[in-house]
This record gives sequence, structure tokens and C-alpha cells, in this order.
Amino acid sequence: MALNSQLVSGLWQWVQNPGLERFEFMRTGDEWILRGTILTLAHDAAVEARYEIVCDSLFQTRRANIYLRDSSSERSLKIDAQNGHWFEDGRENHTVSGAVDIDLGWSPSTNTLPIKRLKLEIGETSGEFTAAWVRFPELTLQPLQQEYTRMADRQYRYSSRGGAFVANLLVDDNDLVLDYEGFWQRVKSSK
Repeated sequence: MALNSQLVSGLWQWVQNPGLERFEFMRTGDEWILRGTILTLAHDAAVEARYEIVCDSLFQTRRANIYLRDSSSERSLKIDAQNGHWFEDGRENHTVSGAVDIDLGWSPSTNTLPIKRLKLEIGETSGEFTAAWVRFPELTLQPLQQEYTRMADRQYRYSSRGGAFVANLLVDDNDLVLDYEGFWQRVKSSK
């Protein structure tokens, strides 16, 4: 499905742990929006995480709202990004200064942002860059070194922490993950 002003939605299943994510990807005016709900277990407790990420027309993160609820608490994290400065609940986080992309640790949705922003040719690599990584279930914002290499038309190799973590990503025509090697798989429609 082409993404011209239409909503794209789907469901990912977590491969290693019990978990599902329902996601939406859409354009409104000159902004791109990623929205999702993740249901999983963390420390043997059922957890629901919800997020909405707003990016500009070049897929640079502008703001995000993230909520997490488990059996004992409900927490939220409000993130604003302005000219390379990142703010958590109104306080600047200098550790992620200069980052362009947000990366949600529990979601494959945010891999779409650098893939779309970088527009790599087959065989090209992004080189290392810093992403503003949201760690779950802690809801903390930390720097994470990442790199993307476009291996084929719809296949990328993602690495982080200087190559300590590597996974292949298969994406659809909208650059949304179909298969995040060993972690997430898109649930196919019965149509």
C-alpha cells in the first residue's frame, strides 16, 4: 500500500518474548506520525506501552510521548527535540545532543526513521551516528551508536554498540519492518 496521506497499520509479534505491537504510520500535512501500543511481559508482569512520535517532512524526530503501565505503576516520558537538543519532561538531556533519530528499545517502528531519512543506495552504509534511545521498561533516554547498511532493495543490516549487536531487517514498500531478525515479525493478514 502506498503511503500518500493514507494510514498504514499492522501488527508485529515479538519472537523471543510474549508480546505484540499494533502500529500506525501516517502523514498529516508536513509531519510524519508513528503511533503504537505494545503488550508484553517485563520482570514477570504484564506491561502496556503506548507511544506517539512526530517527525518533520525529512523524518527528523520533533517530539514523542511515551506511556508505560504495569500492575504497580503508570509512568510517562515526554520528549522534545529542537535543533539537536533533546528534552525529557522539560529538562535537557545533554547525553543525546546532536541526535536526529529516536529509537524505542521495544519497537521496530523507529527503524523506519533513519531508513527513510538516510535514503541509502544498495551497498551503501550510513556510518556510525548517535540515536536517542528510549530504554524500556525504565523509560530513560540514552545515547546509542548505530549504523545501517543497505544490503538489497528491501534488506538492511542494523548494528549498534560498535557492532556488538547486529540484526538484518527486511522492510516493506513503506520501509516498515516485516522481519527484524530474531526479534520481531509482522503478522500477515489473512486476506
